[in-house]
Amino acid sequence: MKDKHILITGATSGIGKETARALGNLGARISFPGRNKESALKVQEELRRETGNQAIQFFPCDLASFESITDFTTGFRKLYNSLDILINNAGLWNSKRILTQDGIESHLAVNYLAPFLMTEQLLPLMKMPEAARIINLTSGIHFRGKLELNDLEFSSRKWRSIDAYTQSKLCNVLYTKSLARKLEDTKISVNCIAPGWVNTGLFRDAGAFVKISASLMAMSPAKAARGLVYLATARETGAVSGEYFAGMKIRKSSQASYDEQLAAELRQNCEKYFKNYIYNNQI
Repeated sequence: MKDKHILITGATSGIGKETARALGNLGARISFPGRNKESALKVQEELRRETGNQAIQFFPCDLASFESITDFTTGFRKLYNSLDILINNAGLWNSKRILTQDGIESHLAVNYLAPFLMTEQLLPLMKMPEAARIINLTSGIHFRGKLELNDLEFSSRKWRSIDAYTQSKLCNVLYTKSLARKLEDTKISVNCIAPGWVNTGLFRDAGAFVKISASLMAMSPAKAARGLVYLATARETGAVSGEYFAGMKIRKSSQASYDEQLAAELRQNCEKYFKNYIYNNQI
């Protein structure tokens, strides 16, 4: 992987950090955006020291802000002319209904709209290498996700954290499959992965029972990262696109995730959020 440039979101902790560590050990150039500069610089120093790889670089970016994402991708495109692998790993699960700086329900904004915007703005760089890969993190719990295109932010229907989270993860799978169809004539593969139940900071706002269960039964972030590393490095996965992986195996995703009309309507519905960002930057 020494000639590969990899961008990983959510790499300051959990699965993302362990993925960055593993790929850094393989010699890849690792770029990772982060919101908290102080903690991100500590992770940068830790990973450089432990891997011996100095090509691990933090960039300021708040995934809860479309302006911040656009500032990051604009600067990134000025620095680099290509990107081999994009891993959209970052995500959240809030116990309360929170709005982002853009006034959008946080699960929809950070788990789905942020990787959508990040990916669309970086696609020009991914058309430069001989082959490139996009990996989107989702969850097996997307099977219980339901979309109401006219109320994605739960403005009218009752908000529950589990419903907001599972909806966002279903959106990730729908976007993966629709983007793969869009890029089928290119050398860019797009897949999503459900790493399983992992003991990460995702459960920091959960109740005591969930926290204790996660600590006892959930897998470690390092073990979960193996699936992402496999998708990023294996020769055979480079020829696969539009698939849902559970760990290192291709699986059937939910019935709703194969609905091409639903995916098209979701994209059309969500593009209105980005009218001041994607198109103004001529992406």
